[in-house]
Amino acid sequence: MYLPQQFADKNLVYARELMRSHPFASLISNDEEGLPFVTHVPLHLVESDSQPWRLLGHCAKANPHWRHLEVRPKAVVTFLGPHGYLSPKVYPDLARVPSWNYLAVHLTVEARVIHEAHEKDALLKALIGDHEPPYAQQWRDLGSEFADKMLGGIVAFELTSTQVQCKLKLNQHRPEAFEAMLNAYDAGDEQAKALAQWMRRLKAAAQE
Repeated sequence: MYLPQQFADKNLVYARELMRSHPFASLISNDEEGLPFVTHVPLHLVESDSQPWRLLGHCAKANPHWRHLEVRPKAVVTFLGPHGYLSPKVYPDLARVPSWNYLAVHLTVEARVIHEAHEKDALLKALIGDHEPPYAQQWRDLGSEFADKMLGGIVAFELTSTQVQCKLKLNQHRPEAFEAMLNAYDAGDEQAKALAQWMRRLKAAAQE
């Protein structure tokens, strides 16, 4: 993605947090015609300080995306964090234009398609652990016949990262508008308030 240096999370300090707090990602690869094929899917992050990050997910067996990944395993995954409109009214002069602020993580990945039932079951339990841990007992209690039927209806995948980019676009290069922008976001909706929190956080980090 286009990533000016002033917006780059150079040491990926915040990328992991954004991926965990906004796990509903876009998985993008090419179909047989060379066009982008997109599946929107929750992903589980497996992180390591010594190994590439991995993402685990699955799609319906009827979704052709897994077949595309088997043939062309290189793909892109995007995560979108808080985002919102920015009015030019926050600036002290009129020679400004509207903008949109946002936080995003992009990963280039190599996909491994998973058909084995035990690996798919482990993946589902990881996702359950992320989103509703108490459901794990219900899943176990449903029995092996039901589980096998459900597992047969999905195909899983492991996505190993080869590049990670994290963009924190909060108009950091416009300090003259910081307070007015912060006040505007504080008075906005949930997304805007989240951007205000990130503005304070990045400012505090820059002052350390």
